[in-house]
Amino acid sequence: MTTTDPRENGERQGIQSVEMAMKVLLALESGGGALSLSAIAQASGMQPSKVHRYLVSLGRIGLTSQDPASGLYDFGAAMRRMGAESLRRTNEVAVVSGHAVQLRDRTGHSVNLAVWGDRGPIVVSWAYGTRPLPLTVRVGATLPLLTSSVGQVFLAHLPESLTDEVLSGELQGREAEWTSERLAATRARIRGEGHVVTHSGVIPGIISVAAPVFAAGDPLPLAVSVVLPESLGTPDHLAEVTEELRDTVAAASHELGYLP
Repeated sequence: MTTTDPRENGERQGIQSVEMAMKVLLALESGGGALSLSAIAQASGMQPSKVHRYLVSLGRIGLTSQDPASGLYDFGAAMRRMGAESLRRTNEVAVVSGHAVQLRDRTGHSVNLAVWGDRGPIVVSWAYGTRPLPLTVRVGATLPLLTSSVGQVFLAHLPESLTDEVLSGELQGREAEWTSERLAATRARIRGEGHVVTHSGVIPGIISVAAPVFAAGDPLPLAVSVVLPESLGTPDHLAEVTEELRDTVAAASHELGYLP
């Protein structure tokens, strides 16, 4: 007859209890604010009486708190401290680079990641795809604001006080082409659509599709772009690539703690 080590059962029960407690915390996260006991129970798929016991234990160690006036539950002080410390330790570029490589693997196209620098967007990583390109942009290169998809992402999502100096330099001699009305419309369109598509913006014969990645508590986004030959940019394929990109930046932003 097979016997079971009671210590093994204890370990299993302990792990299961942690998982159930995490369901309660995840329900609080998904609520976007303070929640009632019944709302937490519904979101976690647990009975209210069981949820209450977990909330009592989580509250004792500061992971949850209850408002005395409303009776609603929310994250506690210990949870806020851990969240802040977790974000402090996060290497945003490394996190997004991992998502960029997965995007490259799914699409077969080259994917690059850019951050904002003193003189404009800087390419910090480039995941080469299986589709040959006539030319690539080296890591460390600074991209233009107006003609690159990555640049337009930053143009739309950064405060104008950060982009004005770089923009002024690019606008010299092009004021008639890039009027203030066109700039405002471009910013609004990109914010509304959530991505940018440029054709031969930096490299002739290349389509680039870019979208922003946001992190909690950081006003400066990152930008991810998929680069593909113009010959492969049929409407259907471009739509597929764009959807993959949007899914990728949403997942990366979520991992970095951003809540839209």
